[in-house]
Amino acid sequence: MGKAITSKTQDYSKWYNDIVVEADLADHSAVRGCMVIKPHGYAIWENMQQALDKMFKDTGHVNAYFPLLIPKSFFSKEASHVEGFAKECAVVTHYRLKNDPNGGGIVVDENAKLEEELIIRPTSETIIWNTYKGWIQSYRDLPLLINQWANVVRWEMRTRLFLRTAEFLWQEGHTAHATAEEAIAETEQMLNVYADFVENWMAVPVIKGIKSANERFAGAIETYCIEALMQDGKALQCGTSHFLGQNFAKAFDVKFATKEGGQEFVWATSWGVSTRLMGALIMSHSDDNGLVIPPKLAPTQVVIVPIYKSDEGLKKVSETALQIVAKLKAKNISVKYDNRDTQRPGWKFAEYELKGIPVRVAIGERDLANGTIEIARRDTLAKETISINDIDIYIEKLLDEIQENLFARALKRTQESTHKADTYDELKKLLDEKGGFVSAHWDGTAETEEKIKGETKATIRCIPLHNKLEEGKCIYSGKPSKQRVLFARAY
Repeated sequence: MGKAITSKTQDYSKWYNDIVVEADLADHSAVRGCMVIKPHGYAIWENMQQALDKMFKDTGHVNAYFPLLIPKSFFSKEASHVEGFAKECAVVTHYRLKNDPNGGGIVVDENAKLEEELIIRPTSETIIWNTYKGWIQSYRDLPLLINQWANVVRWEMRTRLFLRTAEFLWQEGHTAHATAEEAIAETEQMLNVYADFVENWMAVPVIKGIKSANERFAGAIETYCIEALMQDGKALQCGTSHFLGQNFAKAFDVKFATKEGGQEFVWATSWGVSTRLMGALIMSHSDDNGLVIPPKLAPTQVVIVPIYKSDEGLKKVSETALQIVAKLKAKNISVKYDNRDTQRPGWKFAEYELKGIPVRVAIGERDLANGTIEIARRDTLAKETISINDIDIYIEKLLDEIQENLFARALKRTQESTHKADTYDELKKLLDEKGGFVSAHWDGTAETEEKIKGETKATIRCIPLHNKLEEGKCIYSGKPSKQRVLFARAY
């Protein structure tokens, strides 16, 4: 095939890029920092979308769509929000092009300057809350539970396919509530939805926690997050859910009439996950042979490859293969029968291994005579010869086993890569020699957090939820601390 994957122990970054490109997930585009998501990659993202969308709707949310372009003035209404996103905003200043009268090609028409510049959305809180002002009048209009699937633009200078691109795909939920308690419950509920999806669909274990003030979403009162550990020992933020308080309601004057006849500002949340989850999937499970896809998210869960020497042999093999296809489809298992005569079986095996197809079935004329077939599983690369009888039941169980094995493998790695440090020297040594999560005491100040980050390149990934309080001393300042936090170097 000529598609070689760099070993992850040799160069993890190149290994990741090789898999993204060679497994046909995405490609670089003509626009710097943007990517083209190829059909195989987009099919996985679609499966993620479908699973998440059902989870959102099962919890009472509905989908809507809001404009891509946001008036610049909207951003100035919430001070911390604009400060958080100002350096990443792409700005539209003109609305027309023209031919250069001097023969210089197409130029911007200087007479077509917008009265007010428009921002290509980096996130949609401002345009949505300006809209909500017209939608919310009374407590009867609450709660308002809305999600949108969209693209956003954040002008990144250093990009990497799926993990950090100037334009990316995501969903963003924006909800309005009558009380702070309802909004906080919503924020926590959506964090749990994300954790459920990432663990049970992506087979990636996560730590649920709260961000420090330094790492909090711009404009939020509290940011909840899920953090996962990749195979190289670096952390990846996989989803966030924000309690916005009344900040955006006050900024856009969104009030509601209470049951008692008064007027109050509504309480808000926002929450989102993006195509960054594709990066998490790749880095959590893949190996030096290519991509590994958890069965629940695989666009094709099973591929059947015929092995034959003659047209008559192909005919016999195909009859059995198509019977298996029908049985698997009856169990809602996605299956592909690859009977192309343009590539040899060995080439097909390598191709499907590279693309991460969970189960590969090979059927040859000799197998038919013996009543057996060969099954190869992508997670362990193990092969087994089994009876053709009840093949659908066997594969159904095998897909569940692969899903569970991928999670168990990732969980074991995360547990083995989570350490405790009681001194600053221990923290630095663990980060340099072992990586992973390091649980340590912190005095709660932004100053200490910034100094640790500057000296170690590690950030506080989260203050874990449900952690027991533990009296201690900050590893950096020696000041009192009541709880450990998780430090890690991260993407």
